[in-house]
Amino acid sequence: MEETTIIAGTAVAMDSGSFAAKSAASWPSIIAGAFVAAAATVILVALGSGIGFASISPWNGHGVSVSSFAVTTAIWLIVTQWMAAALGGYLSGRLRTRWIGTHTHEVFFRDTAHGLITWAVATILVAAVATGSVMSAAGVAGRAVADAGNSATLMPYDVDKLFRSTNSTAGTAAAEARLEATHIVANAFSNGSVPDTDRVYLIEQVAARTGISPSEAQVRVDAFISAVIQAQEKIKADADKARKATAQAAIYLALSMLIGAFIASVSAALGGRIRDQHV
Repeated sequence: MEETTIIAGTAVAMDSGSFAAKSAASWPSIIAGAFVAAAATVILVALGSGIGFASISPWNGHGVSVSSFAVTTAIWLIVTQWMAAALGGYLSGRLRTRWIGTHTHEVFFRDTAHGLITWAVATILVAAVATGSVMSAAGVAGRAVADAGNSATLMPYDVDKLFRSTNSTAGTAAAEARLEATHIVANAFSNGSVPDTDRVYLIEQVAARTGISPSEAQVRVDAFISAVIQAQEKIKADADKARKATAQAAIYLALSMLIGAFIASVSAALGGRIRDQHV
């Protein structure tokens, strides 16, 4: 029995058996759009990274603040997703094969689905490249830590305590005393405080090396320890700011990806409509 199919408002008699069933997905156009979107993402991220690193500075009073950097990063991520997803989705819509005899609503759905799939493939490509780079860096860092652990299982601070003398007159040389003080500071950074035995030892060494009274040495050592603790607190505060900025960047990244998925779908529908109008 012959079926009648309506094409462009005209009734044309067609044999339904002459059309072989096939997938509605045009994978060549999807893959092409995904690669273009991934390439655009890499370029825009590289450009944004260059601008970002140029705008920050480790010196006080120079460069943008952490909060400003986080906001700028969020804006750039959204712009990156917007541009890359729009380009990839539009190309996937323009390059797809034309669906003959398909209702306009179905065409719209398929076009938006093509855009969404294009965005998903491009996202997986970029994530795979980024994950590979992170895993490679983590492997190098892990080997470095393992080598360091195998070469030295004791901290210099522990060795200093092992050979520490209770007789200040028979103590170490000035250079060695300075080195041991540095190790005490490193231990303070690690543990968050200076033990009383280290504090007493520093007072004795300062008094013996400088010739000042024990009380004056105590004031000097207390000021030194206070400066060390303040420096440690500043490092912790900066690390906490970096943690918060990283958390915000992750949230903004997820938001930008959702926007990218929407833009890719809309762009594919637009590209498909323009293609059907010209072909």
